[in-house]
Amino acid sequence: MNRVVRAGICLLGVFLSAWHCFAQQTVKAAEQFHRLREQADAARKSGDKQARLKAVLELVALLNNAPDAIEAAAKAYAEAGDAEHALALLEKFGDLGQVDESLLSGENKSFSAMEKLPRYQSILQRFRENKSAIAHGESVFELSDPGLLAEDIDYDPRTKTFLITSVLEKKIVRVDSNGKVKDFALSPSHWPMLGVKVDAARGLVWATEVALEDFKSVPKSEWGRSAVLCFNLASGQLARRIEAAGKTALGDLVLTRDGTAIVSDSANGGVYRLSGDRLELVDGTDFISPQTPAMHPDGKHVFVPDYARGIGVLDLNSRQVRWVDQGSKHTHALNGIDGLYFDGGSLIATQNGASPERVVRFKLNSDFTAVASEQVIERSTPTLGDPTHGVVVGDYFYYIANSGWDVVDDSGEVKAGAKLTPARVMRFQTKSRINGLK
Repeated sequence: MNRVVRAGICLLGVFLSAWHCFAQQTVKAAEQFHRLREQADAARKSGDKQARLKAVLELVALLNNAPDAIEAAAKAYAEAGDAEHALALLEKFGDLGQVDESLLSGENKSFSAMEKLPRYQSILQRFRENKSAIAHGESVFELSDPGLLAEDIDYDPRTKTFLITSVLEKKIVRVDSNGKVKDFALSPSHWPMLGVKVDAARGLVWATEVALEDFKSVPKSEWGRSAVLCFNLASGQLARRIEAAGKTALGDLVLTRDGTAIVSDSANGGVYRLSGDRLELVDGTDFISPQTPAMHPDGKHVFVPDYARGIGVLDLNSRQVRWVDQGSKHTHALNGIDGLYFDGGSLIATQNGASPERVVRFKLNSDFTAVASEQVIERSTPTLGDPTHGVVVGDYFYYIANSGWDVVDDSGEVKAGAKLTPARVMRFQTKSRINGLK
C-alpha cells in the first residue's frame, strides 16, 4: 500500500480534521466525500445537530458502513440527544470487531451521558473482548535488517525464495526460507519500493517505485511521481520502466493470467492496466484509496480493496464496480485493507486500517458477492505489530508482520523515542479449520 495514503487518509479521524488529505482528489467518490465532510463540519460549527447528523449518515452510506463512519454517526446521534440510536450504532461498531481505546480509557467523553447505563458498559466489555489476542500464525523468519521497512512480498517458486520490497532502503531483496537476505534490485530512481509481483512463467518481476509525498529522503521536486518497473527474475536487471503521467502513487499491483499488470493509485483513486508502455485508466471514479488488487477466479474481474470504502469488484471490460456485501447481518468490517488475496473461495486480508489491526480471512458466498463468515488469523499479538502484505504459497499464507510503519512518521523518519525492530514473516495454514471456517 502507498503509505502517503496510509498516513494521509487518516480514516480513524476521517470525520475530524483530515479532509486536506483528499484536497487534490478529483474522483467522484472523493468529491462526494469532500462535499459531505464540509457539510458536516459547517453544521457542527453552526450548532445544527440535525444537519450534521444528516451529512454523517450520508457518509456512512458512501463508505459502505465502514466502522469509523458508523462510530461517527453514533457520536452525532449522541450530540443530538438520541441515546437509543447512538448506542445501537456503537453496538454495531463493536459487532464489527472494532475497539475505541479512547472510550475504554475514559478520555473520550462523546457518550458521557450514557456512561452509567448497563448497555453502554456492555459495549465497553465487547471492546475488551475485541482486543483480546488471537494467534493462529507461526513465525517463519525475521529480517535481519530492521531498517528495511518491509512493504510487499511475493514468492519465486523456481528458487523457493521470497522477494520483499523496502521502503526506506529503496530496493527489493531476495530472502530464503531461513531469512538469509541479499539484494535483488535497486530502485532506478532511488525512490521507495512498494509493490512486487513475480511472473515466474515469463521470468519477470513487476514492481512499483513511488516518490512518496513529504518523505525527506525523496527530493521535494519529485514528490508525487511513480512508476511501474519490470525486472528479469533471474538476474534482477531492469527491463522496463513505465512512469505515470501527472501526480500518482502507483503502490500496489496484481497480474492477470496473461501477465498484464493491474496497478492501483492509492493517493488519487485510480486503477490502471498496463498496455504496452502506456498506463490505461480502468476506473477513476469509484475508489478513494485503492490498495492491493486480487484477481477474481473468472479472470475478468478484480477485487479492489478501498481503504475507505471496502472491497469493490471491478469488471475489467465494462469498467463497472460493485461492492462486496458485508453479509446478511452486516457484521464484517471490510475497510482498512492493505493487502488482499483470493484463495479457494475466500479473501485473505492484511487489515492495518482496522482497530485493532489484524490478519483475517473472509469466506465468500458461492458467487463471491458477499462475505459469509470470517476468521481472524492474528490480532493484538506481540508478533503482529503493523502488518502489510502477504502471498499464498501452496497451503500457506505468508505475511509481513511488524513492518515498522507504526514507528515511522509522515516524513519517513523514525518517531522520537522509537526505533525500528526487525520485521518478521509469519505464516498461516490456509487449509486449517478454526472456529468452523474452512
